[in-house]
Amino acid sequence: MPDTSANSSAAAALAPKPSQTAPSPRRQLSWITVSRLLSITLLAFSAIFFALHFIHLTSDFPNHSPWVDWSKYTDEGWYGDAAIRHYTSGHWYWKGDFNPAVALPVWPAIELIVFKFTGVSPVAARALTLCVLGLTLITLYLLIRRHTRPRSSDSGQSLAAPLAIFFLCTSPLLYVFERMAILEPLLIALTALALLTASYMRPLRLRTLSIRSIWPTLTLMLLLPAMVLTKTTAICLFPAIFYMVWSRAGYRVRRALRLELPPVIGGAGLWCAYFFLFVRPHYLADYRYLFSANAYTGIELEPVANVVLNTITDGAWMGTLLYIAFFAVVALALFWRPRMLANPLFPSLLLWIGGYFAFLAYHNNLQPRYYLVVAVPITAVVALGIDRFSFRQTRGRTATIVASALGAAVVLAIAIPDAVQQIGYVLHPTYDFEAAAQGIKRIVLADKTHSHLILSISGSDLTLMTGLPSIDDDFGTLDLDQRVKQYRPGWYAAWNDVEDDKADALTPLYQLQRVAAFPAYDDPDRNLLILYRLDPVTEMPPPSRHRARRRTPKPLVTKLGQQPSNNQLQH
Repeated sequence: MPDTSANSSAAAALAPKPSQTAPSPRRQLSWITVSRLLSITLLAFSAIFFALHFIHLTSDFPNHSPWVDWSKYTDEGWYGDAAIRHYTSGHWYWKGDFNPAVALPVWPAIELIVFKFTGVSPVAARALTLCVLGLTLITLYLLIRRHTRPRSSDSGQSLAAPLAIFFLCTSPLLYVFERMAILEPLLIALTALALLTASYMRPLRLRTLSIRSIWPTLTLMLLLPAMVLTKTTAICLFPAIFYMVWSRAGYRVRRALRLELPPVIGGAGLWCAYFFLFVRPHYLADYRYLFSANAYTGIELEPVANVVLNTITDGAWMGTLLYIAFFAVVALALFWRPRMLANPLFPSLLLWIGGYFAFLAYHNNLQPRYYLVVAVPITAVVALGIDRFSFRQTRGRTATIVASALGAAVVLAIAIPDAVQQIGYVLHPTYDFEAAAQGIKRIVLADKTHSHLILSISGSDLTLMTGLPSIDDDFGTLDLDQRVKQYRPGWYAAWNDVEDDKADALTPLYQLQRVAAFPAYDDPDRNLLILYRLDPVTEMPPPSRHRARRRTPKPLVTKLGQQPSNNQLQH
């Protein structure tokens, strides 16, 4: 007779130990319920913090923030100028002045549609930007959910998508820059949409063509040129999109080419049609000027090691702990859980980050707003990592509880300081620049003898806030003295003092009469907006072959500490 006792012993030895057995149905149900409650809670808090973005839309960029960025004086007006001018004057293009819409037409075109219903105002422009942020959040949520579906019904819901949305909505960096009508928010939204679209790509077969099979190709065909025409640096993000398409092709080169070539060829054709039919015949000088105007910076101007180091370290602007957590997740994925790289979203996000960091280093103009484009994918990578290494029921009960507790601690350590900082900005808004713009408007409209046209580097922002026409004193295809003769401004708004080259362009035609000064912002180089009335000179000075460089008259120079108080805003 067979030895049944020996067989029983062997079976007992091979049987899984209690800690290795599958969780009981009760534990499964408990974990699923907890993960769903956590997801709902995170999304609820995200909705609250997203709603806070819509409060005080006319307020200034917050003073005493960690981010010193020139865009708060200029970019909202510059990159929406075509829409603002078209609505206020009927002409989107002003010859000789700064016309960035020639190369970047997508954002002003969208703004113009909104302005047709709301009129020109910072509230309309910034609310539109926040709607773009909402589109980014929805797209990113769907994209992460699509690539983090649980492998089995007992593993619970992934928290990566809710975590990413929660971090983004509580981020103070996103709060201050996503409330500005600049180009980066739209570029982020279009990139996320392109990644989501690429994740649905499938080969086109003539015999089985349908809307379901062709819509990703057609959508990507539109998104690729739209990204470049939103901000030309979008080309640095294309590798991330192409990797997602490659993953859809099973990582096979020939099949990937069959998927990628139709949208690439179609998108290139649309861009070429815009350039050769619209830009080249009429606005080529303006198109080229946009790139030449940015040539004052570059990686070749400093030691490469310094540029790379500064580019990487400045990423801490998005939050020190979040930034450290990103490098920790990448290290853990490479050396401990390389299977994370099998998720096509993870390498795509890394290519998004790496591609834009390459641009930042090459351009070597490390403005905080540029880091907004990498902050979103970095946040998504951190959320994926926390979810993968913490909120997963993959080991024993004790290990799962410990890992989840550590993950929760990291989440709170990132989110609480960010949320407190953001709430501080909500509770303490400032309106100095807005008040300065309205003060300038009152003075200009009250004067019946001078043109309403304002000359200023912040002129486009002033036009957005007041509707008064303006030209730029720093950028334009014509030299400033030629633009001054052509447009004959009646007023000049300068920050802190009149620079020598501006005085050289103005004094042959005008006498500058200082009429008002308005404190604004905390930048010592630009914290006082001074308004000058441009009175035409009675006699034209004789021309000189060798024009000496004029020094700025002392009464026009305002040194730090000479700024008037808030009670001395005018005259």
